[in-house]
Amino acid sequence: MNKEMEKAINEFPGQFKYNPEIKNGEKLSEYDSYIIGGMGGSGLVAGILRAIEPGIDIAAHHEYGLPKYIENDSKKRLFIAISYSGNTEETIDFFSSAIDKKFPVAVISTGGKLLELADEYGAPYIKLPDTGIQPRMSLGFMLRALLKLVGNKELFDETEKLSDSLEPDKLKNKGVELADELKGSIPVIYGSRRNQSIVYNWKIKFNETGKIPSFYNIFPELNHNEMTGFDIKDATRGLSEKFKFILLKDSEDDSRIRRRMEILEGLYKDRGLEVLSVEITGANRMERIFSSLITADWTAYHTALNYGVEPEQVPMVEEFKKLIL
Repeated sequence: MNKEMEKAINEFPGQFKYNPEIKNGEKLSEYDSYIIGGMGGSGLVAGILRAIEPGIDIAAHHEYGLPKYIENDSKKRLFIAISYSGNTEETIDFFSSAIDKKFPVAVISTGGKLLELADEYGAPYIKLPDTGIQPRMSLGFMLRALLKLVGNKELFDETEKLSDSLEPDKLKNKGVELADELKGSIPVIYGSRRNQSIVYNWKIKFNETGKIPSFYNIFPELNHNEMTGFDIKDATRGLSEKFKFILLKDSEDDSRIRRRMEILEGLYKDRGLEVLSVEITGANRMERIFSSLITADWTAYHTALNYGVEPEQVPMVEEFKKLIL
């Protein structure tokens, strides 16, 4: 099973060659905004697209039903239900709620109940390749499908170049190094607001792949609250000593944010806290995002190996699903 995860990381760039086909595409119109309904790994793609193209009006809904702020007249907003398995309870409810209100709705999935509903209602949908990988490892497929649905040909064509420019093998050593440095500690990942989706992805990869606790926060907000929780005193030292901090540093960040990172790094180190810096690098915005996520994959994978746990499957999620039925 370990080899399957390693294979998925190495083969990830190939996902950007995927050419999705829209069924019932004639029902799509032009839209001003988009709401993505998705949970877990399937819900990550909205944040990734927003990180690539901050000007796009796209929001994520990680809940049952529809966002409460939605008005009755939402004909210029496309609701996109994304579930890798097609059987995610909350996402099916999102789809059904949009159908009930006669809102424009589309689906991205490998199959399951969601594609059955899309067929039943004649909704536009894209059937993802069912390669057997975990949803969190299929962001390339999902991004290509999403870009096809929203009709952004420029970004769709740009993402295809990632199949050649991303080099997982060159990022592996950094992941191994970080995993070794983090062993025995709880990672906390910090980054800028513009990179929030990347920071959050690092956190969930530690949770799902590494099977360890992990947390994240964002500059500048954390300078107004969270950091004070690590102003170590003798009585609280034991609470803080298990944490190690990863600063995701991006040369494209606002200079004021970069200065905040540098100052906080010094304050934490003065208090005996270990801070690891990880640069976000790449020839362009998309390459920077996905190179960082591949580094996170390698780090989380080797974290799992260091602890002797199975990195791919998420048995606690499956256990929970059975209990909630």
